[in-house]
Amino acid sequence: MDTQSAPPAAAALSELVIDSASTTSHYSDSLHFPHDNTTDTQVLRSSDKKESSKWNTLFLAYKTLGVVFGGLVTSPLYVYPSMHLNSPTEEDYLGIYSIMFWTLTLIGVVKYTCIALKADDQGEGGTFALYSLLCRHMNIGILPSKRSDLNSSPSRFVLMRTTTTGKVSKVFERSMVARRALLFIAMLGTCMLIGDGILTPAISVLSAMDGLRAPFPSVSKSLVEALSAVVLFVLFLLQKFGTSRVSFLFSPIMGAWTLSTPLVGIYSIIHHYPGIFKALSPHYIFHFFRRNGKEGWLMLGGTILCITGSEALFADLGHFNRSSIQIAFLFTIYPSLILTYAGQTAYLIRNPDDHIDGFYKFIPKTIYWPIFIIATSAAVVASQSLISATFSVIKQSVVLDYFPRVKVVHTSSNKEGEVYSPEVNYILMILCVAVILVFGDGQEIGNAFGVVVSLVMLITTILLTLVMIIIWRTPLLLVAMYFVVFFTMEGVYVSAVLTKIPEGGWIPFAISIILAFIMFGWYYGRQRKVEYELTHKIDLGRLGVLLSDPSVQRVPGLCFFYSNIQNGLTPILGHYIKNTRSLHKVTIFTTLRYLLVPKVAPQERIVVKKLGLRGVYACVIQYGYADSVNLGGDDFVSRVMDSLRVHIENSSGCLPSVLTQGREEISELREVEIAGVIHVRGKARFHVGKNTSLFDRLMLAFYEVLHNNCRSALPALGVPLPQRLEVGMLYEA
Repeated sequence: MDTQSAPPAAAALSELVIDSASTTSHYSDSLHFPHDNTTDTQVLRSSDKKESSKWNTLFLAYKTLGVVFGGLVTSPLYVYPSMHLNSPTEEDYLGIYSIMFWTLTLIGVVKYTCIALKADDQGEGGTFALYSLLCRHMNIGILPSKRSDLNSSPSRFVLMRTTTTGKVSKVFERSMVARRALLFIAMLGTCMLIGDGILTPAISVLSAMDGLRAPFPSVSKSLVEALSAVVLFVLFLLQKFGTSRVSFLFSPIMGAWTLSTPLVGIYSIIHHYPGIFKALSPHYIFHFFRRNGKEGWLMLGGTILCITGSEALFADLGHFNRSSIQIAFLFTIYPSLILTYAGQTAYLIRNPDDHIDGFYKFIPKTIYWPIFIIATSAAVVASQSLISATFSVIKQSVVLDYFPRVKVVHTSSNKEGEVYSPEVNYILMILCVAVILVFGDGQEIGNAFGVVVSLVMLITTILLTLVMIIIWRTPLLLVAMYFVVFFTMEGVYVSAVLTKIPEGGWIPFAISIILAFIMFGWYYGRQRKVEYELTHKIDLGRLGVLLSDPSVQRVPGLCFFYSNIQNGLTPILGHYIKNTRSLHKVTIFTTLRYLLVPKVAPQERIVVKKLGLRGVYACVIQYGYADSVNLGGDDFVSRVMDSLRVHIENSSGCLPSVLTQGREEISELREVEIAGVIHVRGKARFHVGKNTSLFDRLMLAFYEVLHNNCRSALPALGVPLPQRLEVGMLYEA
């Protein structure tokens, strides 16, 4: 696939785009400070800013407790209950704790905290952020990794690629199979993370509520499941208030959990087995596998859950920042987990048959109910981390045109990565409740959870390895060390959890297949539309011929005609002119273009140009996948018109005749804006002929279903309903 067949939401009229410098103001040159006492004043200001920045980072680190680390820090609720242990011995428990310690240290601290968080795409994290980062550094063509034919001055959005791309880069640039494999890996990681967002709330809340059955044996399993479903229902209803408000409410709860569980762990260590930390020696791991063999390998399906939620640490990066997440993990979450698991293991060494209730049994009776309340509340918080991450990855997929358009609401005015989607929220709620009510057995959900956790981590390892080689230019020896250690460790985990597919592990696969089919169906339909439009596009010469027809009238008013193909205009324009025999006096061909960057600078948001025909202009509206596209209808029109006036003034030159023409064009713009504004959008459908293959019939029919039920791109611009006009056209499949 070449670059011209890029997804339509990201396509641009490259030959119509102008130098963005004509509409860009450079503010830095106009900033001047007084010369009197500047040294002392600047030192004080710098000191105040650093102090303020430190406190802001610490406060943000506190807020991450309520969003990012919920799934990770509440894993002691269900790790031991998810293991199939038969008559475990003291040596077995020491080996299991050693595995958990090194898993948390290597994967949690080294891989995610020290490496993955540095591979952000301008503040955004997650699987698609890694993929888009790779796309922008390689000419792989499946996604629009660079602007096309912009004659603008250098900016941070120019493709960051050196002349020596390396052998790995060339493999992806030359091989379509390699490109599609990379895209498939990114899609699979995204789908698995969404599956994680369904399973984390289910297993966390169910495991916490199960604590009712110990003091009250009469409480049935069905009642626990019903109460868990009610708790999740309320949690999902709170999502509309935004991550900031939710995290501010939840962070004290998670703070209490993070502090109380290690204190209980320390008590348990002293009371039951003070020598537990000798298990930090890796030789206990080798002895564990040597004694247990295949059974020990199968137990890894439960052990992997100790690191669950680590992918949310990376995916939620857009909601916070790197420093805040690193501080919170290294100084609170990691020590808390190490001590809590040590306490649990110390108790189980003395009470080896209590592993089914591995969390609540090791809680002293005097503080059982306070810990139960904190645990239940913390389980609700745990659900939040993956729900927030799911919103982020769905939004990234939508703006990159790999998922049908859903409503995305920005819930924070100062943190644009903070998003909420009503449709996604309620679908997640239904699926979470269904998982609890249908698969109420915690072990079955745990098996499914292990599959998701291990596969997502393995995919992140693969993508990070490519980032190291292609972007960071890391020495191959270090890359090899990283890849061998983490791919081997996570590969062993994956091999163990795949054996659990018949025992509940099929749940995330079913969810992922459905989501991947939706993503592929949407992508395939959009590609077929682009192919048709590129074949039947209208160039400026053809447009001039159409407008020179005496029967075609130029009617008063301003028209925004939306087009989404590259190097030309949509064939719907020709269909419109031939059937209405008219075109508005001023027509602006507008393209919404999403770049593979999180955010676009405000001065680069709207790019305009004259097309050489009277009253015909081009406009490209550029957004990153972390930007809010809701401009407001009137504000959008006024900003485009202002940019157009500036462009006309800048391109008028010094000749009197050109100056006069420029003034006339500006005057004409004012007149048509007063006469009225209309937004014309094409709505194409496929006409399936007799020669169409069965595969195309099925995929295009599925795409039409998705397209008819997704949201329009125009409401994102705040276009009033009376100003919208849709022009239908049939594309031959």
